[in-house]
Amino acid sequence: MSQRVEPAYRLLADELTREILSGTYAQEEALPTEAELVESHHLSRQTVRRAFQELVGSGLVYRVAGRGTFVSPAGRPFQQQFGSMEELMGTSLNPELELIEPLTTRIDVAAAGRLHCSDDSVGTLRFRRVHEGRPYSVTDAYFPPDITTRLSSVPELASVGAISRGTISRITLIGVLDDLLDSPIAEADQSITAIAATDDVAATLDCEPGDPLLRIDRLYRDRDGNPVQLAISAFLPDMYSYRVRLRRSAS
Repeated sequence: MSQRVEPAYRLLADELTREILSGTYAQEEALPTEAELVESHHLSRQTVRRAFQELVGSGLVYRVAGRGTFVSPAGRPFQQQFGSMEELMGTSLNPELELIEPLTTRIDVAAAGRLHCSDDSVGTLRFRRVHEGRPYSVTDAYFPPDITTRLSSVPELASVGAISRGTISRITLIGVLDDLLDSPIAEADQSITAIAATDDVAATLDCEPGDPLLRIDRLYRDRDGNPVQLAISAFLPDMYSYRVRLRRSAS
């Protein structure tokens, strides 16, 4: 089967997104004009305009008629857009992650059942995402016992409050976990619901108990179909939006 080729506008949008998130362009800074991108990337003006539309839709930039396209200012909602497992796993530029509860083993019947464990014991940890100094989500991650044993060799997972854009973020976002597996992660089942903040979650996210939150459950499976991680996250709706691009399969 031939590999799907991304359209030119999407490749340009992805390139500009990486540059914005890495700080190449500062907040409120103007991006290159359509004419400049047409010349530097050898693309049509229509292609460049479509790429800008993608960035505007994601909330990363805003456009001012007659002036240009600018990086959105601080305080904008953080958005994620995934169209494939590769995009989901390539999130090393995500905001900082803070470890709230280190990796430990405990009895959790519900999580063990979803992970197809042979008993009720699972590995678990809790972390929160922080964007521009403000927490906006908290995640409880669960692992089968054999995966827990492998993760226990990672010292960063034993320190409460550890913050990192490197090892910690890649572990909690399944990058390093994927490296530890004999069979790589190939898919994720996801469900999205609305919930009310419990007392402990409210304290972690600096919100009020009972405030509405967005709950996202993801169950990751390896290439052999085995569950390897269950992640249950709660997001502040005023700080986060979730977008998915749907594609029609080839006829």
